[in-house]
Amino acid sequence: MNWSDSALQAASAQGDYGRVIQFVRTSVRMTQGQLGNACGLSQSAISRLEKRGTGEYNMTALARAAHHLGIPPRLVGLADTGAVPGQRRDGNDDVKRRHFLADVAVVAAAPAINAVTPPRAEWDGGQAAMLRLATTAYRRMDATVSARHLADTVAGHLRLVQTVASQAADQAARNRLAAVGSEAASLAGWLSWDMADQGSARTWYGAAIKAARRAGDPLLIAYQQGSLAQFEVEYGNCAQGLRLIRSARRQLGSPCPPIAAAWLSSLEAVAHATAGDERAADRALAASAAEVSRMSGTEAPPWPWVFTFDERKVAAARVTCGARLARPRWVLASIGDAASALSSSHEKQRALLALDVANGHMTAGNLDTAFALATQALDTGLKLRSGRVAERARAFRRGYSSTTPPSIVREFDSRLNDAYL
Repeated sequence: MNWSDSALQAASAQGDYGRVIQFVRTSVRMTQGQLGNACGLSQSAISRLEKRGTGEYNMTALARAAHHLGIPPRLVGLADTGAVPGQRRDGNDDVKRRHFLADVAVVAAAPAINAVTPPRAEWDGGQAAMLRLATTAYRRMDATVSARHLADTVAGHLRLVQTVASQAADQAARNRLAAVGSEAASLAGWLSWDMADQGSARTWYGAAIKAARRAGDPLLIAYQQGSLAQFEVEYGNCAQGLRLIRSARRQLGSPCPPIAAAWLSSLEAVAHATAGDERAADRALAASAAEVSRMSGTEAPPWPWVFTFDERKVAAARVTCGARLARPRWVLASIGDAASALSSSHEKQRALLALDVANGHMTAGNLDTAFALATQALDTGLKLRSGRVAERARAFRRGYSSTTPPSIVREFDSRLNDAYL
């Protein structure tokens, strides 16, 4: 997104923040209903927000919408203009007060944005709660920020967690901080994976599982085992990935929380598809969809999940399975249900899913469509310096062979050759 676009800047300068929201929302091909669902608002609330003009805004709703779309706060009047604290901006106390209240609204809305689960009751007001919220913020920033830019910050955050944990006065506090450290270590693993550093990623995921065990939290242990399973499957270690998923299920016992069961079944489906087992993949997808149907669409996902898991995620998993099984009917039949994921503000996940869709088109013989989609995804990967996207793009390219490739393939090759991240 070009934040210096003249139309965007003009709307911001006029104080028409609803037009800014509308401009960005339509640019990423998201409907008002999709944005509302992501922000915990109705479609009509988003419509009213976009039509507000230069009037007074509900700052919490504005902050939620801007955060989900990745809009810099300053473009919607939610950030300080750079004046020295306490200095009058223009002599207008109302303007000054509006900026102050807007800044407060960002902080107040942050834990609720996109249905972020608040800290558990026993964490309220403690150091673990504050550190956990910081980790959640970094996890969300990964959607639109290069892992290389986040890695040093996350490493510093991990050191802070370790320091605070070493000074904890009792075992209960140490357990809570171990849980926070587990989440932060898992994020470090994810960032290493995105930088194509497999060795570091595996080490961090292992550390995340160990910290979760110290915390004594079965749901967190299962989540970290599932995260490592996803990583292993990506690199072809399907048997190991499936063992980790089975271990995660045993850890949770019965009854298993629906979101955990749905997520683990989707990971299992991709593992089976990667191993070439179509029937097992189909059964796992059906199980994932059945678990999703048990979930309430209004409840925030339980920590350590940050993002919701719903029918669209199941559809996206089916697209990925179809790509790995070379079953274009799976991919093309699921595109409609997964469309919202393709218009998601999580740019890296959107690019990875687009490459799976591109695989489906290539298998179906739609070469131009396939490479057009793959080129857009690769451009996103290069912009965010995502090694994971670049490697998936290389895998896509290996699926096509010709001694005289057409121009759209040659253009893709040119971009791919420049992918030194």
